[in-house]
Amino acid sequence: MIDFWSGKRVLVTGHTGFKGSWLSLWLSELGADLYGIALAPEDGALFEMLDLPSRMAHSVLDIREARQLHARVAEIDPDIVFHLAAQPLVIDGYLRPLETFDTNVMGTANLLNALRDAGKRRAIVCVTTDKVYRNREWEFGYREDDTLGGHDPYSASKAAAELIAASYGGSYFYGDSPVRMATARAGNVIGGGDMSANRLVPDIARSLSRREALTLRHPTATRPWQHVLDPLGGYIMLAEALYADGERALPTAFNFGPGRDAERTVAQLVQAAGSIWDMHLPVTDVESGFHETERLMLNTDRAAAVLGWTPRWGFEHSVGETMRWYKARFESEAFDAVAFTISQIESFRCEDHTA
Repeated sequence: MIDFWSGKRVLVTGHTGFKGSWLSLWLSELGADLYGIALAPEDGALFEMLDLPSRMAHSVLDIREARQLHARVAEIDPDIVFHLAAQPLVIDGYLRPLETFDTNVMGTANLLNALRDAGKRRAIVCVTTDKVYRNREWEFGYREDDTLGGHDPYSASKAAAELIAASYGGSYFYGDSPVRMATARAGNVIGGGDMSANRLVPDIARSLSRREALTLRHPTATRPWQHVLDPLGGYIMLAEALYADGERALPTAFNFGPGRDAERTVAQLVQAAGSIWDMHLPVTDVESGFHETERLMLNTDRAAAVLGWTPRWGFEHSVGETMRWYKARFESEAFDAVAFTISQIESFRCEDHTA
């Protein structure tokens, strides 16, 4: 893996966000020549904690600004692109629907348009979400060929981004084009370093560190929880496969989800997190005022068969590693975020804790 990435020009959009920061650190450790395009990081963001400005060429740029984006992408001339830049929150989608559609739909179109005139081999991993599917509250996981949909603005915007990607793939990235592209669908990732407001795991960690009651919107909802490193490992494997795909044999969409053991309710996640801190966390249940699905799961047979990818960390281990990160962060003045996060990446690469 290291030999493949060494010296590759890699662009990560959304690199100042939670998943983008974890991915950027991992790619940096693999020796990639790393570039980023994103909005400025929020105060106290993981991006700054991991000292990523010293590891990559960091551009503050809104992907809705098509002309500026095109110019910067042309300067970078990447070999591999991970598109993570997005408005990522369901609740914010309800509150700011037009901004959500503009960023997630037109932002994706702007990026793919900037990448379509490639004069060399190029691989693009366009990251969407598990929420792109028309949710029927099924007991089994959605497959990549199931119907897309979107009850709320965020989900609909990501389903639309899938259509944008399919359109560019069928119109420009085919035949003799040197560009290979696929979408990657994952969701409900957990892991240390997410400090965003109105996100479940950061809210749990803050409540535990302050010994305060936690307010939950939807404690009975079942989600397929997975550590952020599991889907990121899938994205990396997908990029490698796309770059080597001379015959266009790969499918154009992949699910990256956890095993069945990770399908737990929000309340069960809170209980598991509290056990790491040796605390019982008092919970208050409130209505969000917005529709949220009760059940959502992914079938990952395609990723297993085509890429050889399977989830490595089960529910208990994922929650444990996540809460250990936050516990060290909140309880130690000497906490070294870079060293701690790299140690978790190395542990993930070397160990299998699916049980």
